[in-house]
Amino acid sequence: MTAITTQAPAARGGLAGSVRDSLVVARRNLIRMTRIPEVILFGLFQPIMFVVLFSYVFGGSLTVGGTTDPSVYRNFLMAGIFAQTVTFATAGAGAGIADDMHKGLVDRFRSLPMARGAVLTGRTLADLVQTTLTVVVLAVVAVLVGWRIHEGVGKMFGAFGLLLLLGYAFSWIGALIGLSVRTPEAATSGGLIWLFPVTFISNAFVDSSRMPGWLQPVAEWNPFSATVQASRQLFGNPGVSTSTAWPMQHPVWASLIWSALIILVFRTLAVRAYRSAAS
Repeated sequence: MTAITTQAPAARGGLAGSVRDSLVVARRNLIRMTRIPEVILFGLFQPIMFVVLFSYVFGGSLTVGGTTDPSVYRNFLMAGIFAQTVTFATAGAGAGIADDMHKGLVDRFRSLPMARGAVLTGRTLADLVQTTLTVVVLAVVAVLVGWRIHEGVGKMFGAFGLLLLLGYAFSWIGALIGLSVRTPEAATSGGLIWLFPVTFISNAFVDSSRMPGWLQPVAEWNPFSATVQASRQLFGNPGVSTSTAWPMQHPVWASLIWSALIILVFRTLAVRAYRSAAS
């Protein structure tokens, strides 16, 4: 009697197959998000709350460009709020991946003929779509509280492109965290702990020149600060730093370079961690 052996079907190779698999996983995650609308709603409420609180609580008490005019601070603030919004989505990405791991979906994906990195790429792309929706709603709210652009629509889209690229890059950090912990709760906590110093030791909410001398270089070479600086420059908003640090003098290039490096490093580490978890 001949023994019958079974094995998982081989993954389809090539870039085209990987892209196709990633889009299928992304579609699956987007459908899942629409079936849990409260997650999307809570994701919208948080940044709106930050806009209102920072605008009306701190507006008028902080000096920007030599003035304490609340409207000036609101325009200064928005680039930081946009950047904070796209990066805080990292925690949700990590929690989602940890939840998939916890429920055993990794084992199910292993049995399918698909590219190994497609599971993570699809998840991060779905999160990018949700983040884009959040940013659109947030921009409408920002206009209502007095935010304006002054450099044209083309540069505005360039700024939002840099912001979303940074958010996508940080989502790979979230993916790595999600694969490294045992529960979604731990992924959420781990995803937020490192984000607070990254976002607040920056030029997002205050001029970095007002920080202690030893802390200023940390803020100026922060990838988050580079994207905020680039966004303010492209939006034509007040508060663009006059620092001589290279990222502050060339913020668009610095933002692109930082985001590309983060994607390269953390995507590699995340895919490696996924393969180890699935082996």
